[in-house]
Amino acid sequence: MDSTLTVKGQTTIPKAIRDHLGLKAGDKVKYFIRPDGGVTILPVMPAIALAGFLKRKGPTITLDDMDKAIAEGAARAPLPRR
Repeated sequence: MDSTLTVKGQTTIPKAIRDHLGLKAGDKVKYFIRPDGGVTILPVMPAIALAGFLKRKGPTITLDDMDKAIAEGAARAPLPRR
């Protein structure tokens, strides 16, 4: 696929590429220059897109559980020397 560079340095990303990357108007992209000199273009994903990305095995831990574990760990830790 080809695209022409304008005098302002702009180009249109071909529709097939936009569709493949799931890009729509207003989306941002990031460019990476690879060691071999090639260029990679990737969509910038908002952090919310990562929601649910990592699956945890085992029971859910509450904030109270975390606070209790922190307190127990602090109680076992030696005091710092001065």
